[in-house]
Amino acid sequence: MLRKLMRALSGTFRGDAEAAAIVVDPLGWGAVEKSRPATVELLQDAVVRRRKVRFTYTAPRREPAERVADPWGLVDKDDVWYLVAGTGNGRRTFRVDRIGAIVILDEPGERPDDFSLDEAWREVTDEVERRRGPLGATVLIAPRPVWVLRDHFGRHCQELGLIDDGRMRVRVAAPTARMIAQQLAGWGEEVEVEQPESVRTELARIAGELTSLYGPGP
Repeated sequence: MLRKLMRALSGTFRGDAEAAAIVVDPLGWGAVEKSRPATVELLQDAVVRRRKVRFTYTAPRREPAERVADPWGLVDKDDVWYLVAGTGNGRRTFRVDRIGAIVILDEPGERPDDFSLDEAWREVTDEVERRRGPLGATVLIAPRPVWVLRDHFGRHCQELGLIDDGRMRVRVAAPTARMIAQQLAGWGEEVEVEQPESVRTELARIAGELTSLYGPGP
């Protein structure tokens, strides 16, 4: 997406586009609506041209409020868009589908010279995940397919080393035991969960549901 945007810009704005690259983060936080808000195009324009924006924002359990911000960058996380912006209270992250009545102002926006959207988003996700307190589990798996676990769990997959029988001990994490079990259930006996017991219980529950639905094996 960034490459397409860059080709459409004159040289005047390319530096700003490079400084405020659009990040795509495919790891979702639970069930989300898979749609792209119409305001994304307006916000892209404001980011690239460094223009302040005024909009209404409806935070959870609060009444809509008007905000004025310096848009620094946009992030697409599992088809949910977020605006990273500067405000009078410092850097803030706004979920785009909660933004309404957006106006791009003529007033130039400000962005720190050393701003990195990658680094800013990493800090945002680290803080969210710290608050969510992800559950960790240790599993045993043959070394060759460990990359599949890394693909499933992303940064929440850590290799802990080989054990005596040649398998790899791996730590994975997700917000709940059920979410971990759902990712591991399809592996069958290829993955053994050492702990916690809550994940083992969830796997047994899933196995029981499948057996009830499809009957015992031959």
